Amino acid sequence: MTTYHFVAASEPFLTVEEPLEEVLRERVRNYGEKGKAIDFWLVRRPAFLEAPALAADSASVPRPAAAVVSTDEKFITFLKLRLEFVLVGRFESPSEAIPDALASLD
Repeated sequence: MTTYHFVAASEPFLTVEEPLEEVLRERVRNYGEKGKAIDFWLVRRPAFLEAPALAADSASVPRPAAAVVSTDEKFITFLKLRLEFVLVGRFESPSEAIPDALASLD
């Protein structure tokens, strides 16, 4: 199993109101220069928020939701500090409750 870290918020907040696209684009460029594999993903309507272990906390996230998911905890901490009004958490996948970390409800 892999530990995934995430920030989650309403989809309009993450994709329209905040300059998230710019942050992710810069990170992709930086990773390319360093030859590092991408370890973060933007997931619209993430299914993992519906997992029983996360349901109580994720209930505070307006729907439709979006999340940035990463195996890099420091990157998620950076996003939390930059974005402020987001839910931060982590989960293990694949698991019975979350078989696919990047699955969408769509």
